[in-house]
Amino acid sequence: MKTFRFLVPIVCLLLACQSRPNDAEEVASQPVIFPDYIGVTVPVDIAPLNFSVADDDVTTIDVEIKGSEGGFLHANGDFADFNNDDWHELLKQNRGGKLLVSVCAEKNGKWLKYRDFEVFVGNDSLGEWGITYRRIAPGYQMYGHMGIYERELSTFEERVLIDNKFLDGGCVNCHTSNRSQPDDFVFHVRSEHGATVIGRQEKTELLASISDSLGGAMVYPYWHRSGRYIAFSTNKTSQLFHTGNNKRIEVFDGLSDVFVYDCKTHTLLRDTLIMKKYWAENCPAFSADGQWLYFTTARRQNYPQNYDLEKYSLCRVAFDEKTGRIGEKVDTLVNADQTGKSVTWPRPSYDGRYIMYTQLDYGYFSAWHPEADLWLLVLQTGETRPLDEVNSDCAESLHNWSSNSRWFFFTTRRHDGLYTQIYFSSLDAQGKATKPFLLPQQNPKRYYQRSLYSFNTPDFISKPIKINSEDLIRSLRSESRVETK
Repeated sequence: MKTFRFLVPIVCLLLACQSRPNDAEEVASQPVIFPDYIGVTVPVDIAPLNFSVADDDVTTIDVEIKGSEGGFLHANGDFADFNNDDWHELLKQNRGGKLLVSVCAEKNGKWLKYRDFEVFVGNDSLGEWGITYRRIAPGYQMYGHMGIYERELSTFEERVLIDNKFLDGGCVNCHTSNRSQPDDFVFHVRSEHGATVIGRQEKTELLASISDSLGGAMVYPYWHRSGRYIAFSTNKTSQLFHTGNNKRIEVFDGLSDVFVYDCKTHTLLRDTLIMKKYWAENCPAFSADGQWLYFTTARRQNYPQNYDLEKYSLCRVAFDEKTGRIGEKVDTLVNADQTGKSVTWPRPSYDGRYIMYTQLDYGYFSAWHPEADLWLLVLQTGETRPLDEVNSDCAESLHNWSSNSRWFFFTTRRHDGLYTQIYFSSLDAQGKATKPFLLPQQNPKRYYQRSLYSFNTPDFISKPIKINSEDLIRSLRSESRVETK
C-alpha cells in the first residue's frame, strides 16, 4: 500500500508532462523553429527531424504529428525528440504523402499554439546508408584537430574513421567513394606521414603524397565507374587575405593540372591536352557512362595581383576506359568568357541527365565566396540555370548526388556565414529542387550551437566502411609507399 501511494504522484507527473495544454493562446503565424523543417521534403529513410523553437525564452514545447495516410507522433520537452523506430514507421506509412505538425510552446509561464505546418514525404528513398565528411575548424594558415567520420543517415550514429591526433596533427581530407560504394575509396594525408590512401575491394594501398613526376600532390579525386581509374588534379595552392570587402580569404593555385591514375598498373596517365602550360586545369569528374572526363580550366594569371581575373570554364574530353587514353578534342560546356563567371566542382548525376556545379565571380575555392551558388546543367539540351530553390546569400559549395540521382546534398554557410553545414534536397522529374533541410541531429540546437567544426568534403556511402583505423594508422606511420610511374 505504501508503494502504491509512492507511485501515484510519479505516474501523474509523467502523464502531465505528456499531456497537451488545453488553454494555449492561438498564434496567427507558424513557429520559428531550428532547424527550419517547415515545408521540406524528406526521404523515408532519414533520421527523425528533431527540432527546437528558435525563441530562447521558450521552456517547453509540445508537438503532435499526424500523417495524411495515418499514424501519429507526440513529443513533449525542451525540444521535439521523436523515437527513431516510431518516426520511420510514420514515414513509411505516409510515403508520397505529408505530415501535419502542430506545435505548442510555453513561454514565460504561458502556452502558445502556432499555426500547423507540413512536412512532405518523398516517394523515393534516399537509397544511401550514410555519408562521410571531414570535421575541421574554419581556419586559415593554421589548422588543429580534424578527422574523417561516417554518419548513418537513418539514425544519429557517427563513427570516426581516422583522427589526425594519431598522425601528429597532420591534415586528412577528401574521402571519396566510387558512386557511394565504399569498397572503393580514396583520401589524402599530408605532413610527415603523408600519403594518398586508395582502398579497392578491401585492399588498401598507400601512394606517396607528393609525386615527383607531377611535382605536387594528388588532390580532388573522382572515380571512374569501372573502379580502375581515378581522376585527380595536382595543385600548388596559396592564400591571401581580404581587408576591404565581405570576404575573408582567397585561395588560388599558382599551378594546377588534371590527370588520371590507373589503379591496376600504378600509372599516372598524363596528357598534354589537359595539362597545358599557360592554363590551370582543375576539379575533374567522370561522366556517368565513363566516356567523358569533365574538368574546369582557366587562363593562368599573374598572382596574386590578378587573382580576381581567374575565371574557369567547364569542359570535357573523351575517355577510353579500355586503353586509358584521353581524346584529342576538348568541348566547352560553360564558357567563362561568355558568362563572365567562374565554374567549380562539376558533379554529374549518375542517371546521365545533369551536371551540378558551383558558379562564383572568380576562382574556384567557393567555400569563402558568399556569392557562390549552385547551378544545374541539363546535358541533353545544354541549358543551364541557377538552383534558386536551394541557394542563399551565403556560400553554397561542395555537393554530390545520391546513387539514384533523386537526392543531393551541398555544404553552405547560410546559418552564420562562418561554419559550413550539410543540407539535403531532391529533384522532381522537371529538375525543380525541393526546399533544403539541415542534416538532422539528436538535439540540433545544442549540437550546432556548441559545434566549433565545419563539415567539409562530404560524400554518400551505401554501407558502413570496412576499415581498421588502427591498422591504417600503423601503415601511415611506416615508410612503406607504393611506387607510381
